[in-house]
Amino acid sequence: MKPRALILIDIQEGWDDPFWGARNNPGAEANAGRLLEHWRAAGQPVFHVQHLSTNPDSPLHPSFGKTGFKPEVMPIAGEPVIAKSVNSAFIGTDLEARLRPDGIEQLVICGLTTPHCVSTTVRMAGNLGFSVDLVHDACAAVARNVDTSWRGGGKAEPKWIHQAALDQLNGEFARVVATGDLIG
Repeated sequence: MKPRALILIDIQEGWDDPFWGARNNPGAEANAGRLLEHWRAAGQPVFHVQHLSTNPDSPLHPSFGKTGFKPEVMPIAGEPVIAKSVNSAFIGTDLEARLRPDGIEQLVICGLTTPHCVSTTVRMAGNLGFSVDLVHDACAAVARNVDTSWRGGGKAEPKWIHQAALDQLNGEFARVVATGDLIG
């Protein structure tokens, strides 16, 4: 059986900052932790992606001291950490170069946030020829900076932002699944 890599995207302390506004799926980190535990027990490859924002106002900017990983998904010795400063975990990093030599063609992706870094990474993974399972209940969305003026305004709900992002990815770039689908 070919290895299947787990990619945990940006599950960092900075997401707890009120800067981001409302969010959905408060259980995302716990589900990501369950996936990580399962992957480690199976001896399958794990990659942690860490966003280091270049925006000085972002809680994910290194100057805020909140770029560390959340306890549920803390890397252990030997698990690669891929640092990035853009939405995709494949741009400006060696992620693809780490996956290819080991024959990894299947990825399981989860993290924060669904319509941004998760979606961009999933789309690029699909375009690069990887098969992707996107774990919907181990991802979440926030309402910060959602401009609804194009539709006359109104409140942007993280639940619907999350769902719309998943709907656009499912079938085209990934297969959207639940944590339980993968770990039983």
